[in-house]
Amino acid sequence: MESNSTTADGDFARWNQLLDGLGVERLTDEFLARVLRLPHYEDAPLPSAELRRTGEQSFEALIRSLRSTDPSGAPADPDELRDIKLGIATDVGVSRARADIPVDALMTAIRLDFSVLWDALTALSTPDDAPLLVARANSVWHVVDAYASQTQGAYMAERQRMATEASSVRQGLVASLFGETAAPPSVIERAAAALGLAADARLSVAVAAGDDAAALRVSIALAARRGAEVFTHPFADALLAFWPADERPGSALHDAGERIAALRCGLVDDVDGLSGLHDAGELALELAHVATERDASALRLHTAWARLAGARLGMEGIRLAADVETALAGCGEVERERLLETARAYLETGSVAAAASRLYCHRNTLMNRMRRFGALTGVDLAVPAQAARLVVAWA
Repeated sequence: MESNSTTADGDFARWNQLLDGLGVERLTDEFLARVLRLPHYEDAPLPSAELRRTGEQSFEALIRSLRSTDPSGAPADPDELRDIKLGIATDVGVSRARADIPVDALMTAIRLDFSVLWDALTALSTPDDAPLLVARANSVWHVVDAYASQTQGAYMAERQRMATEASSVRQGLVASLFGETAAPPSVIERAAAALGLAADARLSVAVAAGDDAAALRVSIALAARRGAEVFTHPFADALLAFWPADERPGSALHDAGERIAALRCGLVDDVDGLSGLHDAGELALELAHVATERDASALRLHTAWARLAGARLGMEGIRLAADVETALAGCGEVERERLLETARAYLETGSVAAAASRLYCHRNTLMNRMRRFGALTGVDLAVPAQAARLVVAWA
């Protein structure tokens, strides 16, 4: 027992003697010579002074950690030393995350510490030290690996913070595009850079209101699964989405556009750059709000202009067809229905023949009904300027 204790004490002393022989500056020089040959480090935006600073701090902490508190070889790691190591690991993890070093490259670089330390220890040792080095190899690896894990944790946390920050900044810029007034050119330029879009990119904008927003979110998620981003902005009761136009059939954004066009929403195609998003978003929102259950696809301005105009006039308290409704109220129910269906058929087709065919009546019968409608209401359906208000009122 005494002999074993003496041997352990000797190994303990010899191990610390080897550690005393390690020069932090030399270790750092060797580390830099190796790490600067790694991909992502040779051209990284990291000053060599920064790499040297963190390298020296890392080796100092690793060597302190390798000093044993007892002959068993267990590395010392008191609270103070743990705090130092955690501080250095956090420093390295944060700086490498901000420099956009990939995590795999970072882990490769940190694990160079093991080979640099081990090569230096073997260079200082003698053949008689072989059993000691074998016994301590696991301790060296454990210390370096623990440091690597701490650094990786700090790196991943910082990348998450960066993503959150970028998302927050980007969403703020997107929100500024849809504020009460159009964004100034400086904000549009910043938004374009944040979104990775050209300021004059051709865009499409869609807005789905209420329960219809769920289907729009699904389309956005499907596009994301194919690697395409559809940008979003929430309104109080609706969801806005916009994306760069892509005319290539089969592309993720083209398919997303086709899928969204088949949803009940307001849709504005071919928006002229980010500067046009403000007005396009307001128009798409209005179109979404005039959509009804009978709509099976997106409303566009050229198909829903009359409904949109009617809604706007209604908000001003203007009832476009009030006098027509009053005039027809004096008819019998059957005649009123026939006159209304005649007017609607003609306004929808613009053709006496087509309207008569739709209503399964002779064209002379249809023309007689149109004249009767005009006599009662004062609206000549064949005169566009007079018929237009009914087109809007009944949209």
